[in-house]
Amino acid sequence: MRQPDPSARPVLGIGMVGHAFMGAAHSQAWRTVGRVFDLPLEPRLAAIGGRDRRAVRAAAQRHGWAVAETDWRALIAREDVDLVDICTPGDSHAEIAIAALEAGKHVLCEKPLANSVAEAEAMTAAARAAEERGQIAMVGFNYRRVPAAALAREMVAAGRLGTLRHVRVVYLQDWLVDPEFPLTWRLRREVAGSGALGDLGAHIVDLAQYLTGDTLAGVSALTETFVRERPLPAVASSGLAVTDASDGRGAVTVDDAALFTGRFTGGALATFEATRFATGRKNALRIELNGSQGSLAFDLERLNELEYHDHREPAPSAGFRRILVTEPEHPYLDAWWPPGHGLGYEHSFVHQARDLVHAVHTGRPAAPTFADGLRVQRVLAAVEASAAEGSAYTPVW
Repeated sequence: MRQPDPSARPVLGIGMVGHAFMGAAHSQAWRTVGRVFDLPLEPRLAAIGGRDRRAVRAAAQRHGWAVAETDWRALIAREDVDLVDICTPGDSHAEIAIAALEAGKHVLCEKPLANSVAEAEAMTAAARAAEERGQIAMVGFNYRRVPAAALAREMVAAGRLGTLRHVRVVYLQDWLVDPEFPLTWRLRREVAGSGALGDLGAHIVDLAQYLTGDTLAGVSALTETFVRERPLPAVASSGLAVTDASDGRGAVTVDDAALFTGRFTGGALATFEATRFATGRKNALRIELNGSQGSLAFDLERLNELEYHDHREPAPSAGFRRILVTEPEHPYLDAWWPPGHGLGYEHSFVHQARDLVHAVHTGRPAAPTFADGLRVQRVLAAVEASAAEGSAYTPVW
């Protein structure tokens, strides 16, 4: 960090690799966080990276980055970059993150952490070595930072649900229902690692483990690819090298949907569903926890609310009630609007940036760590192994 003006806060130079959907969300967060929260460091949008010179320059201008780079190695080497934010497809996460950590940079890496357990293990080892040098490495599971989800975690940790018995989670989208939707990078295993499992399943596995404070011990799974060939997109825009194409179509090499059951180490039973074929569902993530003394439910499409049932209440008045999570006492909300004025999806990334800046300042680990990301990766690998083998139960470890 540099201090160009003795009266100013120290500067934390941000370098971001990737500028599409997640790049836009992260850019907005870095622009906004210092205007909302009182931070010990001033995030500065130093450089943004991408392969297409014209596209990355346009993104730099649109989102407020000082410099556009077309080589991520050059971005990492910049003296004005202290933290590298990785928003690229999964096949490049390991190489970029390890190089950034070895160069002495802090790292934020989008989820899932990697495309394989081996890559995630290498990244975690690099992060542990960097931590000894005072560096921070964090994986971007942003749904942890929705205030209602953070409040749910506090309530579970305080024992409000008693002993957890059931966890059920779904993440439903429908953007692949049309069989003529083009073969984007998200549908190619060599780039994306997996399909709905890694894209959506990673989120719900992390959220379930975060809310319960527990880890999955084993799973039993099914996966399916409903549409096995799709039209090829324009090569210039897709960046894909498809070698198995015929008649302008290519093979889909990832799952379209994943269903699995599991057991947590603490004994709770869990069910998970992740699909991009749930007609009519756009971004429907819902999780419910049932315990011996109560239940909690969170729905991303009503992200300012929690449903809570206290089973100890007398029968005539017992039942689920709505908690409107907009009070200043609720997580993150003391910096935002008056009670009743809800937040949105983009604010989870602002909160993520806020927590990361404080971690860099204090030198304390920022959750979810790369080790947390590795735990999720091991679950995803166990799901794939169970589905491939048709086994009834596959241990995560």
